[in-house]
This record gives sequence, structure tokens and C-alpha cells, in this order.
Amino acid sequence: MSLALSSDPAAAAAGQLRELQERIHTLQGRRNRQGSHPVLPCLAPLFPAGLRGGAAYSLDTHLSVAMALLAAPSAEGQWCGVAGIPDFGAEAAAGFGIALDRLVLVPDPGADWLATVGALVDVLPLVLVRPPSAARAGEASRLASRLRERSGVLLVLGPWPQSEATLSLTGSSWEGLGRGHGHLARHLVELRANHRGRVRTATVDLASPETLALPVRVPRQGAGSRP
Repeated sequence: MSLALSSDPAAAAAGQLRELQERIHTLQGRRNRQGSHPVLPCLAPLFPAGLRGGAAYSLDTHLSVAMALLAAPSAEGQWCGVAGIPDFGAEAAAGFGIALDRLVLVPDPGADWLATVGALVDVLPLVLVRPPSAARAGEASRLASRLRERSGVLLVLGPWPQSEATLSLTGSSWEGLGRGHGHLARHLVELRANHRGRVRTATVDLASPETLALPVRVPRQGAGSRP
């Protein structure tokens, strides 16, 4: 079962995060020193080297695409955090292969959401967030320093300063569904990844069994993984 944290009151949430950090460190007893994190085969054309550790990615996509990005690291045993997304469905996440027993949910991080995200970044290798407001460049820089120190990955639903890449949805279609009947056979999404001016595109079927296949393994720097 996923672990949901409440941000009200803020002191209680901070205590819960510290307790979580101690629990995870006790269970795994290691730090993440990966140069990159894996992606599913269907996303490899967009991220041939995986998700770079220490980087933030801006996502202008469906939530399902964000779940697909979390799926491969989760399948390899990584812990993932999700903040500010109350509609993040556990059943849908499990369908992508995300391990719910290594998933931390903070549906409402509160007004000081950046502090909550920073606390998650300190302990979890991958964090997905939907910011309630725009982050200032200085705030993003401070969080980027923590990401680099931990070799973590921040996935942001929306724009983000100094992002490593921007993943955009350029098209979407469904097959197999009629008007009130049928079963979803294909969910095709057309994606465009802009890596600081270098653009890659791919069409991904989010309803295909290939989406749930083993992750594409990428070269690692160092040993072990965080938390």
C-alpha cells in the first residue's frame, strides 16, 4: 500500500517525512549514486540515456505519461514520491508497474510546497510534483543543488526553470472504444522531448503490454541506489 502524508499541520508532516527518511535508510541503507535512471522501452527513443540523475524535467503531458516515467525506476526498486496531485490514482499507477509499497503520496503539500518537495527530494530518488504556483529561479536553483547532491530526478507537471528537458504532448487518440461500449485497445500519444534544443519525437501506445515491459537499462556511475 502506498504511504500518504498529510501536510496539515506542517510540523506533523515534517515529522512524518523525517520518520520516513529514517525508515527507508534503515531498510535500504544506501545512497543513490546513479548517473541516470531507466525508462520503459516505449520511452527510450525520447530518453536514450534514461533520466539524468540530478536533473529536473518539465512535463506538458497527461498524468499517465508521468506515471510511465516513474514505472521503470520503481520496477528496479527505487522509491518514488508524488506531491500536489490529489487525482493520482493508485490503481492506475499499479497498472503501469509502479510499486505501491515504495510510493509516497502527499496530495496537498500546502502553501510551503517547495519545502515539502525539497524534503522529498532529500530522501526519494524520483519525485513527481504539480506545483500550485510558479517557482522563482532562485528557488529552483536551490532545489537543483539538492537534486545534484542526491542524484535525484524531479518531474514537474508544468513549466520549470532550468529544466533538463521539456516533454510535450502533441497528439492523442484512443482505439477500441465505441459510444458507451467496447474495450480500450490502444491509447496512442505523440510526444516531443526538447533536450535544450535537441528534439526527439515518438508515438507511444500507453495501453500496450510493451509499456509494462522490463525497463531499458542504462549505464550507471558508482554503485547502489538511494534512499
